[in-house]
Amino acid sequence: MASMQLMRKENAIVLEVMQDSPKSPEARLGMKVEDLWDVQEPQLSPTEKLNACFESIPVSAFPPAPSSQVIEIKSDTSLAEAVQILSEHKILSAPVVDVDAPEDASWIDRYIGIVEFAGIVVWILHQSEPPSPRSTTPGSALEVAVNRVTNAASFGILGPEDAQATSGNFFEALTSSEFYKNTKVRDIAGSFRWAPFLALQKSNSFLTMLLLLSNYKMKSVPVVDLGEAKIDNIVTQSSVIHMLAECAGLQWFESWGTKKLSEIGLPLMTRDHVVKVYEEEPVLQAFKLMRKKRVGAIPIVDSSGIKVVGNISIRDVQFLLTAPEIYHDYRSITAKNFLTAVRSYLKKHEGTSPFVSGMVVCTKNHSVKELIMKLDSEKIHRVYVVDDAGNLEGVITLRDIISRLVHEPYGYFGDFFDGVLPLPLNSRV
Repeated sequence: MASMQLMRKENAIVLEVMQDSPKSPEARLGMKVEDLWDVQEPQLSPTEKLNACFESIPVSAFPPAPSSQVIEIKSDTSLAEAVQILSEHKILSAPVVDVDAPEDASWIDRYIGIVEFAGIVVWILHQSEPPSPRSTTPGSALEVAVNRVTNAASFGILGPEDAQATSGNFFEALTSSEFYKNTKVRDIAGSFRWAPFLALQKSNSFLTMLLLLSNYKMKSVPVVDLGEAKIDNIVTQSSVIHMLAECAGLQWFESWGTKKLSEIGLPLMTRDHVVKVYEEEPVLQAFKLMRKKRVGAIPIVDSSGIKVVGNISIRDVQFLLTAPEIYHDYRSITAKNFLTAVRSYLKKHEGTSPFVSGMVVCTKNHSVKELIMKLDSEKIHRVYVVDDAGNLEGVITLRDIISRLVHEPYGYFGDFFDGVLPLPLNSRV
């Protein structure tokens, strides 16, 4: 009883401090959840209470994303420019606006879809792979590119074999070619996840948004303004984790956040199921595995297969296109060479970044709260779980954490997805 009273006293002090200090928009949202938490039926489990709280809050209540992250890319933008835009704004993807759409178009007709680093990876892999024996197009993929064959379908599909090794000057040749400079985002639609994207309306619930970001593996969810026929906000997994970090000290958060990772079933992906690449393998093998396994990053391991020496995420493909000269001295670009070259480049140009500082690791005994605070402060998307000897045991992503915050009630979405148009035939997703 004494410990419970002490915990309540500590929570009361934290709440008093929060009330006396300027509240962030995320903290104010957390207070709204706290108010709803207090009036929930006592017989409900903590997860059921949170579900009920988040179902009562409209997604319009979520703080707007910084203007630098709500970026739209025009369909006639070159691939080179699109890569630069995504890199400069430090975002994984952006909606693509059809420049030919009429002014009075609905949001579905106004946007073509999403351009993302994952799609750019597919495009790069097609440039590096030799042509299929069944292909009628002669020459290597790069020769095809230089010769201005711009039909994405001519590159076939990603083969089951390992990615090709590339020489140190491959990407210099590719990015200096007229093909790369002149290829438009709309020209390679088949390489991207194209379709009128799944979006939320302002009236949809917070719970719907959280489930899409977790169970349905969406890294970001656009929120559309039907009246203006445009995107009003973009909610990302990272912004949800930031909101949770801002809610530290609130009763609803502490009742969940103080649990050990092992208590809530994390990591979901254990050692035997972690997709990884060896440090001497071609760096493109890392990106190919990410694309084929639908993961956002993979660890680089040494020859033992259990010691992690680095991490490559899907967004790191930008360094193959924005700074191709840094690999010039390498006979081939292995995963290890890629790490070395990019870290050296970033130290000279940016000083600090998660890529330079290396991976973030934890153990199963860390609390959910500790992990959230680390993910938010480091601005990273995953943490590797290791044992006392530093051997890889699993990986925890932002999606994993959100999936442990709420659960999907049976039949919750009903016919929600019926309005989502199917992918076009030439999509490789």
